[in-house]
Amino acid sequence: MNLKYSSILIFFICSFYCAGQNKEGLLKAIKEYRELTNDSDLSDSLRLEYGKKAVELSRITKSDTTLLKSSKSLSYTYLMTGKYDDFSEINHFNLGLAEKVKDTMAIAVANFNIGWYEYQVKDNTTESYKYYLKALKFFSKINDLKHQALSLTVIATIQDDEKNYLQSEQNAIQALRILNGLDDDGILSTKYNLLNLLGLTAYKLKEFDKSIEYHNEAFEITKKMEDGYFTGLESRNNLALPYREKGDFKRALSIYKDLVSNEELKAYDISFYALIIDNYAFTKFLSGNYDYKDLEKEFKKSLRISDSIDDQYTKLAASIDIAKLYKANDKTDSSLFYAKQSYNISKDIGINDLLLESMLLLSDLKTGKESIKYLREHIKLSDSLLKAERSVRNKSARIEFEADQLEAENEQITKERLYLLFISIGLLFTAILIYVVISQRAKNKELRLIQAQQKANEDIYNLMLGQQDKIDEARAKEKIRVSKELHDGVLGRLFGTRLSLDSINFKEGKEAMMTRANYIGQLKTIEEDIRKISHELNTDFVSGSGFMDIVSELIKNQSLAYGLTADFEFTDDINWDTVPNKTKINIYRIIQESMQNIYKHANAKHIKIDILLNKNVILLEIADDGDGFDTSKSKKGIGLKNMASRVEEIKGKITFKSEPGKGTKVNVKIPYRTKPT
Repeated sequence: MNLKYSSILIFFICSFYCAGQNKEGLLKAIKEYRELTNDSDLSDSLRLEYGKKAVELSRITKSDTTLLKSSKSLSYTYLMTGKYDDFSEINHFNLGLAEKVKDTMAIAVANFNIGWYEYQVKDNTTESYKYYLKALKFFSKINDLKHQALSLTVIATIQDDEKNYLQSEQNAIQALRILNGLDDDGILSTKYNLLNLLGLTAYKLKEFDKSIEYHNEAFEITKKMEDGYFTGLESRNNLALPYREKGDFKRALSIYKDLVSNEELKAYDISFYALIIDNYAFTKFLSGNYDYKDLEKEFKKSLRISDSIDDQYTKLAASIDIAKLYKANDKTDSSLFYAKQSYNISKDIGINDLLLESMLLLSDLKTGKESIKYLREHIKLSDSLLKAERSVRNKSARIEFEADQLEAENEQITKERLYLLFISIGLLFTAILIYVVISQRAKNKELRLIQAQQKANEDIYNLMLGQQDKIDEARAKEKIRVSKELHDGVLGRLFGTRLSLDSINFKEGKEAMMTRANYIGQLKTIEEDIRKISHELNTDFVSGSGFMDIVSELIKNQSLAYGLTADFEFTDDINWDTVPNKTKINIYRIIQESMQNIYKHANAKHIKIDILLNKNVILLEIADDGDGFDTSKSKKGIGLKNMASRVEEIKGKITFKSEPGKGTKVNVKIPYRTKPT
């Protein structure tokens, strides 16, 4: 696989140098190197080599953005391969480059990475705090909530290390609130760490009930974590501590008993198991209800396990606890032995809290000068630690103040630069504004004229529709009047005449009879014709034909004026008399506007207009064989905007389908709503 990648890269690089200016080939080579840098199947040395080559080639591009991207990739590889000093160095470089190109995210990440190095590798909490604080501010600027919470978590942890418990608690709560607003299973471990930290902080502040509450919440989180089983056991151990301190020995002992009897824990982490044994034994000691020999065995078991695995911390805890057991049972020599052992271990590994406790214990066990010696050591160390804590707190506050001050100064400089920029381009904008105002006034004047013309056209059309309605109404009334006259007048008289002739029919004479019979037959025929006419006149004509006549006249006149041939088809299924005038006006104007656009812009020969009805939707389609246009690129002119506005006004939808050289289709869909009767 390495040969394959190498041949590809050689090809890209040769292509670049042979061409001299083949930037695309160079960028492809850089991308390929970056991908190889992140390929976990390759050896660490190869990955680092590829990462460095990506950075070298990125320098050739003279693109800071490309260089930053390659450098970030190499930074990650340094971290994954354990090259922590190189990781720190390249992140300092990335920070400067990110600030140069003003990449806020990259600035935040570089500060975060340097903070991690100072805390985890160099154990320099002051420098780490400074960089994490900067990272937090930049993550806040881009509203990266997840990394805000991660930064706050580390800041709170550092403050807990420095015994600044109140500030630690505040920042941990703020981080937890942010995480609670995120829907991301990947943050469960961070949530657990925060709740565990809050539980420990509350314990140190003697707020035991609050500590119990946080640890219970932390334990519930472990149930949702993929590998949270053993983390949950750690959480139970931490929960037992506040129960013990508040005097609820029964609950604390129950928790420790479950943990000690867990064989999986013993196999998984023997060091933690030894610590649990010590905590269990010491809780029994504090409760006062214990068997001395059994308790001594448990403490020694914890000491034996921790000694066998060289776990100095657990050995220290067990040493000081068994020393207290021996002291309480007047085993002074044994107590002194283990108190001295805890004193030496705590000095070696730098656990000051337990060192102070060992000093007090030795001071009580010793007499005379030796007792005073340990007491003075205790006082001296306590004062020293107190001063250091105050110094750290003051330094942290100073770092925050300086960071805020620097940010304020940067903001002020930025504002001043902006003011200068605004002043320098002010005159240019003023000139442009004057031009735009003059131009806009002319356009507004033209637009007002167009709008006035459109309003006049609408008023005329409304008058036409109103006049048409009156004509239709008068026509219907006239038909009814004629129908009544025919039925009540003419028909009545003819019926009377027929009766008279029928009575005369009894007179003798063959010729007279035939004549009368002929007249009677004719009268019957006239009677039926009149009845038929009366019935037809009394039946109203097909409704709505008037509006279609108006539209037909519009299409005919504009086609003639524009030199177009036109086909117009419409359905009789629409009762236009029941359609609101507003809808009819807008349909009329859409057709008129469309024909104007076709004449002005399309160079068309023929236009086809259809008005149909489909499922209570009026469908209007206007198609031409003109030039067409690209709907994805062309901006809508005032004509198309007016059409769209009219369709929107009557709750319809309009679409334009067109391609260059293939004509244009306008499709309008309007709800078929009838006006109130």
